[in-house]
Amino acid sequence: MKTLLDFLPILLFFAAYKLHDLFGIPKDEAIYFATPVLMAATAAQMAIVYWMDKKLSAMHKITLGMILVFGGITLALHDKRFIMWKPTVLYAGMSIALAVAVWGLKHNVLKTLLGSQLSLPDRVWHKLHVAWVAYTAFMAFSNGYVAAYFSEDAWANFKLWGYVFPLTFLIAQAVYISPYLKSEDPPQNPPAP
Repeated sequence: MKTLLDFLPILLFFAAYKLHDLFGIPKDEAIYFATPVLMAATAAQMAIVYWMDKKLSAMHKITLGMILVFGGITLALHDKRFIMWKPTVLYAGMSIALAVAVWGLKHNVLKTLLGSQLSLPDRVWHKLHVAWVAYTAFMAFSNGYVAAYFSEDAWANFKLWGYVFPLTFLIAQAVYISPYLKSEDPPQNPPAP
């Protein structure tokens, strides 16, 4: 459910961008039509998350703030570069913060956030943390490359189809940690001889 909820704002942004002509919006204005849809959908998403969890994580707050700020600047200045480069700024910031935490401060943010839910060896937590540094750097670079060297249309397509990267990353993480997860089932008594 939450994964679908995370996907909803970008899906609505993509739909608004692609269906602009149904609303009489010229092609060169499509991104300015889709941006407030993204902003409203993200605000609604965060309201639902807050209603479900009674709190927003720091990442939720940062994401919401950046979408509202970069979206607002995009609309106010009528400059699509702000919304197109927002993911690069967000992912680069995450990558730098995670790298400083693990190598500079010797602090594992993932273990701090998820350690009460997952019991994993320290070396596994470290590998997961480093994987997140690499993943967020890759996502920053990918979005920046597409935003800089491809058309607005290609970037919008990348925003939707680029979701294969996070899904693949999350599945790979689940596969990696699965051998370390303790079974919730009580041990079975062996049959009597």
